[in-house]
Amino acid sequence: MKKMFFKSISIPLIAGTVLLAGCTQTDVPADAKNIEPKQEKVTQVKPKPVPPQEKWDIDSPDSLTVVVNKKRELPADYVPPDLVEPDVTFSFEGTAEKKLMRKEAAEALAELFKAAEKDGVDLVAVSGYRSYERQQATYQSALQRKGMANTSKYNARPGHSEHQTGLAMDVSSSIVNYQLIESFGETKAGRWLADHAAEHGFIIRYPKGKEDVTGYAYEPWHIRYVGKELAKELNEKGLVMEEYFSLK
Repeated sequence: MKKMFFKSISIPLIAGTVLLAGCTQTDVPADAKNIEPKQEKVTQVKPKPVPPQEKWDIDSPDSLTVVVNKKRELPADYVPPDLVEPDVTFSFEGTAEKKLMRKEAAEALAELFKAAEKDGVDLVAVSGYRSYERQQATYQSALQRKGMANTSKYNARPGHSEHQTGLAMDVSSSIVNYQLIESFGETKAGRWLADHAAEHGFIIRYPKGKEDVTGYAYEPWHIRYVGKELAKELNEKGLVMEEYFSLK
């Protein structure tokens, strides 16, 4: 009886051993080996272009990129804080308010004139900074001599002149007897200025074909300092400040 009892309990033990032997970690279902880990969706963040109105300050009088035109004016008492006389040749002798420019613009003008001289181009500075009071006198004089229609094409009302910013300079050449006339644009000096002004941070502020946008007649002699980056962008896109900044 003892022997038969031993055999009866040995069968479950063997069966249990077989069952345990089948539960190994290496024995994984075949299809489970082909399951790849779930990939998380990745979204690439791209920088959004900054609108020109946010990148450049076009409202502060002291800004190098301030926009002044017939609809945007400077305070009557505004005087640039860093006016200096640029180291360039002028069309007249002596000291005068109109020889002044803001420091950065004056230094850029000197470099522009050096580059012109190197290329055999004759440039002279004619008129730079103009105070509110002097613009007022200039405007009234023009009204009396030329009438409203002609004056509005070339002369800004007091507070609306770029010359008050200290960032503008009227430029001419001996070939046109130092005059500020449209034919200057067709001279060697005028063409050189149009081609190279942007390299030194200047733009032809009132170009031909943009009269309806700027509100002024074509002035190939009037250059405005805005810095190299903005000057290059305006020049490459063929835009004036009003267009670039979407100003109406």
